[in-house]
Amino acid sequence: MDSAKLWQQAAEDIQWYQKPTTLLDSDSPPFYRWFPDGVTNACFNALDIHVEQGRGDCTALIYDSPVTDTKKQYTYKQLLKEVALFAGVLSNRGVSKGDRVIVYMPMVPQALIAMLACARLGAVHSVVFGGFASNELAVRIDDAQPKVIVCANCGVEPSHLVAYKPLLDEAIDLATNKPEHCIVLNRPMLDTAMVKGRDLDWEQEIASAQPVACTPVNANDPLYILYTSGTTGQPKGVVRDTGGYIVALKWSMKNVYNVEPGDVYWAASDIGWVVGHSYIVYGPLLAGNATVMYEGKPVGTPDPGAFWRVIAEYDVKVLFTAPTAFRAIRKADPQGEHLKHHDLSGLQALFLAGERCDPNTLEWAQETLQVPVIDHWWQTESGWPICSNCLGIELLPVVPGSPARPVPGYDVQVLDGEGNAVKEGDIGALVIKSPLPPGTFTTLWRAEERFEDTYFSKYPGFYETGDAGYIDENGYVFVMARTDDVINIAGHRLSTGAIEEVLAEHEDVAECAVIGVKDQLKGQLPLGLLALNTGDKREPSQVIAEAIQLVRDKIGPVAAFKLCVIVESLPKTRSGKILRGTMRDIADGTPWKLPATVEDPTVLDNITAALQSIGYPGG
Repeated sequence: MDSAKLWQQAAEDIQWYQKPTTLLDSDSPPFYRWFPDGVTNACFNALDIHVEQGRGDCTALIYDSPVTDTKKQYTYKQLLKEVALFAGVLSNRGVSKGDRVIVYMPMVPQALIAMLACARLGAVHSVVFGGFASNELAVRIDDAQPKVIVCANCGVEPSHLVAYKPLLDEAIDLATNKPEHCIVLNRPMLDTAMVKGRDLDWEQEIASAQPVACTPVNANDPLYILYTSGTTGQPKGVVRDTGGYIVALKWSMKNVYNVEPGDVYWAASDIGWVVGHSYIVYGPLLAGNATVMYEGKPVGTPDPGAFWRVIAEYDVKVLFTAPTAFRAIRKADPQGEHLKHHDLSGLQALFLAGERCDPNTLEWAQETLQVPVIDHWWQTESGWPICSNCLGIELLPVVPGSPARPVPGYDVQVLDGEGNAVKEGDIGALVIKSPLPPGTFTTLWRAEERFEDTYFSKYPGFYETGDAGYIDENGYVFVMARTDDVINIAGHRLSTGAIEEVLAEHEDVAECAVIGVKDQLKGQLPLGLLALNTGDKREPSQVIAEAIQLVRDKIGPVAAFKLCVIVESLPKTRSGKILRGTMRDIADGTPWKLPATVEDPTVLDNITAALQSIGYPGG
């Protein structure tokens, strides 16, 4: 089927206030617009339509929180009531179509409710993961300029509470743009200091609210902004439109994941990441599934059988998570003993994404679960899978190391540095021919020039994914590495440049570099190399401890920054470029060649010795 016919048919599955008569507006590349004259609402398609069609008593949301010992389920009718009421809360506080609302919450039902309430009003939500520190949150507040921020007072980890509200208070102090109000979900396990006149209690606001109806929005109106790391350290606000996104997501639920209305679908991720947006919140609800929201860990809540318990208890049909989760489960229970205590007969497939899945993890999951294990590839920018074994179309042979073939709608190619197609099997830059399919990002928030420069300038007519890889003789895509300096920590992309900027603030650091090194559990971890000021007499261990704490304070625990080493100097080319790739190869134990342009080859001997002192390679 050609792409035009595919998306015309897929659009028929969406409820429109005004059906689109134009499929694609291509007048201003790379700013393509799908269904440009269509009018719809994402919340209506996720909730109201199911109630109108008589499925209101079917389960919509399953909340399972082992860290608080809480379980709760919502039918579509109940969830619609909660969302319509909270939309009334936001409306009462001045939020209307086009306004931005930041959501800074843990994995609780109210986070999903807040997102859908924004969509109901035509407001633009921007979810910020709770692991980010105040200054990172402040940057997002200044960029998105939200009228209201919705937050919880705390998140709950297995061993401790994370106080969100003080982080938010500090972020607002740091930000130039101040929200008019903060609506705070006060969880009972922590007392919260509220700012008079600004902070409002969630429950009190709900008690005085009236439900509101959906606001019709244009298909190309933004649904949300989701910030992803940029190589400059300045986050990029990925903008997702409404019409194209809901068309693509609903199509993907059946064709990629092979789920039907009424099936239970579990994306074990976080609503702060793109997976949470697409496959905890919008995708499953658009498809009439029951979506699982899990506030816990793959191990330790209480044991390595946590995932198996959830799958068995709710009869999960499809599980989607990151390879990191399975590496953690395998490490804690290599023989799969905990699996013997749970009935997983309803599970039909496991999907993995977020970082490249190593063959050992994939094979262990296959042997343990005895279901198809699908490694699929996509990005924050794409919003849904680029390459996958599409279970709803045809189950292809699983090839370890490959996310299979491009999903219908994506034309993936491999180009060299000059933009020429490479030979079959040769590694090059993975690119996607324009126009990108519906559901992909349409621009960067308030940064259209950066959108063009970052993604479309190097290879005209193509989207530059930032990943390198190859395509084999069977059309299977192999994603091998990032082509820039964004590292992937347990599926979370973070910029090494952003970490370097923080480290450079330390008074004893003359220059620094951060590289991503292999990690058995998380895929990659950042490793900092610090060259200190000449004549510095301070204890190196003290400088390292302060540097690690600085990153934790400025970026947050999400950076997982704990590897740091002092070096005499950093290896550079004659033009002054730091040889990060070479250092990464040394740390990973990968064969490497002395770059022809290196300024001083003896510096690499020092780097090797420094890395060996902390266990690399082999760390």
